[in-house]
Amino acid sequence: MTNLHRHAPLRVALVGLGTVGGGVIRLLETNGDLIARRAGCPIQIVAISARDRNKDRGVDLSPYEWVDDMTTLATRDDVDVVVELIGGADGPALTLARQCLTVGKPFVTANKAMLAHHGLDLARLAETGGIALKYEAAVAGGIPVIKGMREGAAANEIARVYGILNGTCNYILTTMEKEGRSFADVLKEAQELGFAEADPSFDIDGVDAAHKLTILASLAFGTELDFDSIAVTGIRHVIAADIAEAAALGYRIRLVGMAQNGPEGLFQRVHPMLVPVDHPLAHVDGSLNAVVAEGNFVGRLFFQGRGAGDGPTASAVVADLIDVARDEYGDAFAMPVAALTPQQTADAGARMGRAYLRFKVKDQPGVLAEIAAATRDAGVSIESMIQRGANQEDGVLVAIVTHAGEERCVRQTLERLAGSDSLLDTPMVMHILD
Repeated sequence: MTNLHRHAPLRVALVGLGTVGGGVIRLLETNGDLIARRAGCPIQIVAISARDRNKDRGVDLSPYEWVDDMTTLATRDDVDVVVELIGGADGPALTLARQCLTVGKPFVTANKAMLAHHGLDLARLAETGGIALKYEAAVAGGIPVIKGMREGAAANEIARVYGILNGTCNYILTTMEKEGRSFADVLKEAQELGFAEADPSFDIDGVDAAHKLTILASLAFGTELDFDSIAVTGIRHVIAADIAEAAALGYRIRLVGMAQNGPEGLFQRVHPMLVPVDHPLAHVDGSLNAVVAEGNFVGRLFFQGRGAGDGPTASAVVADLIDVARDEYGDAFAMPVAALTPQQTADAGARMGRAYLRFKVKDQPGVLAEIAAATRDAGVSIESMIQRGANQEDGVLVAIVTHAGEERCVRQTLERLAGSDSLLDTPMVMHILD
């Protein structure tokens, strides 16, 4: 039921005071009056908690009660809702989530890893207590894609959902594209600018995008969360030559998370792909995120915006708090947990599509014939083959674009070439977005 007459403040406990936590405080301070009118009541932070009490976070924390033991927030009568921004699939975040939902305390989080691994259990607890489990900030920052999928597109059967789900990877790829620089060089710059962590593997190896895709797939298809079935490949092996070849062919390289459900099962993949230049995803630059959902009545929906940072993510957190203040929330994954269906994993090898294959090979006679024979024997039809000039140190680059065919044939090509003395490096495979 929507509460249109609430006047008492919604009292918030904020756990985690990093970039996003500070953004939530600044947003509530700056837009507090507007938010109160939209929520039907003031939204006030009454307690805060984080690991380091003395760290300078660029915001005044003196108006708020500091709590050392965050677990006490679940049972405090003067806290109406807990916001968790500490991250991590397990550990303190999961403990706090379970405590809050068990005792009937609404819970707002930006924690995609926790939801990808434990979302069903947490949704059951919320459902049992008839309380809110909200997570708009967990996917694509300030883009309202969770609300759009759960509410705006709720009447549609979604054929597939896909998009650019990690701003760090997109910044690296689009900078390489514009400036012709190496992956390592741009990654270092991204770390200096704060776009990438000191240990960037979570982002550049595709794990962060896979967590988000898990959530989107469940919302899109009404299936159980299934992180373990996602095939994940990151961008660390994309080289400048790949981007140049893609451009020459009329494509741009993007790390794309894609999910599709059908009679053959649930297909989920995070993988660098060649995106046609006339596709909207090809024009998503820098640290922006974008999500595409294809509905049977609504057609193609395209969500784009800033996918990270204090402002956008804080905006999503506070939007969830407004829903809690209004008592506007339903099942966490758009339907009761019991209605979410388990799905077998689709055989990716049976998928039809085109692919880009790049080989780094020795500059010697017979190499192209060897590659051509492997593709022929595996049943791969070659649309084009390009060989770039020799370099004694790096060898020769050979790039192939295939005609549409079963993906298993591409895999079999690589298996036939495995161990070849002609190859100087592991081949790179990128599928082409149709």
